[in-house]
Amino acid sequence: MADAPVLVVTSVDDATADPVTQRLFERGVPVVRLDPADFLGAAARMSARFGSRGMSGRVCTASREVELRGVRAAWWRRPTPYRARAGWQEQIARFAVNEAGIGFGGVLAALPDCLWVNHPWRNHAAEHKPAQLDTAAACGFTVPETLITNEVDEARAFADAFGPVVYKPLRHAVLPAADGRDGMIWVGPVVSASLDESVAGTAHMFQAEVNKVADVRVTVVGRWVFAVRIDGGLLDWRADYDALTYTRIPCPPEVERAIHRYMASFGLLFGAFDFALTAAGEWVFLECNPNGQWAWIAEQEDAVADALADLLEKGRA
Repeated sequence: MADAPVLVVTSVDDATADPVTQRLFERGVPVVRLDPADFLGAAARMSARFGSRGMSGRVCTASREVELRGVRAAWWRRPTPYRARAGWQEQIARFAVNEAGIGFGGVLAALPDCLWVNHPWRNHAAEHKPAQLDTAAACGFTVPETLITNEVDEARAFADAFGPVVYKPLRHAVLPAADGRDGMIWVGPVVSASLDESVAGTAHMFQAEVNKVADVRVTVVGRWVFAVRIDGGLLDWRADYDALTYTRIPCPPEVERAIHRYMASFGLLFGAFDFALTAAGEWVFLECNPNGQWAWIAEQEDAVADALADLLEKGRA
C-alpha cells in the first residue's frame, strides 16, 4: 500500500486540489493527477483487459503511469468534460465523446479495491434536487415546503399559500443576460402575479423562503464535520462574496447525526451542505452538493485539506 498512488481526477487549473495533493506529497504518498478531457486529445492513454480474474491494465498521463489494480484511492474533483478533436463532424464528435465517457470513464469507475471520494456515479445520483429533498426529510432534517412543476396554476397556488416564495434553478445554471453576457441564475423572490404560461416550458423549483438570520455551510469529509456560519444579509449569499463574513461554529449533535444518515443514504464520503439558520436556532436544509467547493473559506481550508489527505492516504486499508 505504501507505493500505491492516489488518483486525483480533475482539471489542470483546479487550485482546490493543490493543498491536498501537496499534503500527500509531503507524506510520501504518490499522486497521479488526471483530467479525462485529455483522453480524446491523446494526452492520456488507457488499456484495460477483462477476464475471469477481473480487470487489469494501465492509464498513462503525459508524465505518469498507473496500474488499474494498484490505486489506493481516487478523488473525483472537477474534471473537464470530454472534448472532441477540432474539425470532427458533429455526429462523429458526439459518438467519440459518448464512447470516451463509457469506455475511459467506465474503466476509471470500475477501479478495483479503490476508495472513492466520491464515486462519480454516487455524485451523479446525489446531485438531483428531488432526491436531495426527499432524502433530507427521511434523514430528519427540517425541509422547506417545495414545489417542482411545469404547471402555472400549481405554481401560483403554491406562491399564494406559502409566500414569500423563491425560485431556485434545479442545478448550477448560466444563461445570457439582457446585455448579452453570460450570467448566473441566483435564488430570487417570486409572487403569483409574476408567473405566466412560460412556466410550462420546463421544470421549475419554487420554495417557501426561510426567515433566516444567517446561512451555514457544512463541509463533510468522512466522519469529520466542519461548520461555518455565513453572514451577509443576502437571499443568495453566492451573489456577492465580498459582502460575507465567516465564523467556525459547532454543528448541533442532532444535525450531525442527520448529516451522517444522509451521507450513508447516497454512499458519499464528501459533501457540502447548505442550511438556513433561523433566529430560533433551527438549521433548515437547503441542499447538499456532493462535490462542492470549500477552499475559498480560509477559516476551514486547512482543516478540510488535512481531512481529505488523511482519508485518501488511508484508502481502503
